Amino acid sequence: MSPIPTRRPPSADDLIVLLAVAREGRFTGAAEQLGLNHTTIARRIEALEQALGGRVLARGAAGWVLTPLGEHALAAAEDVERAMRRLSPDDAPVLAGVVRLSATDGFSGFIAAPAMAALRSRHPDVSLEIVAATRRAAQQRVGVDLEVVVGRPHVQRAEAIHLGDYVLGLYAGRDFLDRNGTPASMAELSGAPLVYFIESMLQVDALDEARRPTRGMVDAVSSTNVYVHVDATRAGAGYGLLPAFLADPHDDLVRLFPDEVEERLPYWLVCRPEALRQPTAVAYIAALRARMTEAADALLGRGRLTAA
Repeated sequence: MSPIPTRRPPSADDLIVLLAVAREGRFTGAAEQLGLNHTTIARRIEALEQALGGRVLARGAAGWVLTPLGEHALAAAEDVERAMRRLSPDDAPVLAGVVRLSATDGFSGFIAAPAMAALRSRHPDVSLEIVAATRRAAQQRVGVDLEVVVGRPHVQRAEAIHLGDYVLGLYAGRDFLDRNGTPASMAELSGAPLVYFIESMLQVDALDEARRPTRGMVDAVSSTNVYVHVDATRAGAGYGLLPAFLADPHDDLVRLFPDEVEERLPYWLVCRPEALRQPTAVAYIAALRARMTEAADALLGRGRLTAA
């Protein structure tokens, strides 16, 4: 009787390659991270699949995603990574690497960047890459570790965390009000120029619903970038529906009807389960939460509040 062939156990090196592909979503990104070439990455994944007797990766819409077997192998890969960290001379965790974030423009500038600055003051080998986008949460997070969206997301195979809220208010430039007069009520703004998002391109339901108090107004300057909204309002293009945390620092902007127009919107963090097992990503999430707490008053418009 011929001996029954046995599979060799998976290589620790192959598991580390799987870990890199899971985090990057692409062979090229994993190759760059590990200092290998694309062919070597493919060969390592093939060897791992032979050792485990099945596919660990499947082609997704925007890159490679883990199969159930791959998710099982990923847990072992993370154990290998932790064991390697314990071999460091001082036996202390070392935070290093890149955190990739997709977030709205306003959140990116006001929350994400300062949070990374605080984290880098303690761990200078950590860096942040931001893809600025205002959209719904993606169903497959390939190429990013974390995603911040406006409104509660509906996602599968991902963790969703409520970070906190911010408010939109109605603002106008002081010079604009001097030229056109200060309205006494919202009813007077029917047909007035509005600065806000491009309605036909707006993918976020919460931001679309926030337009309700301004439905009678007419789009004057529309943009997918919230910083354009602020600058256009300051320039006198119309009345801006703006985040209080971006508008209130400008003394040339006046907030109108704060009791009638205060749209409260939530920021949600969405992340792949494997990102929550990366010490660098976990540390950055903690930094984001700390920055949200620090900036809570500004986010909710509790700083300067000037109503005409």
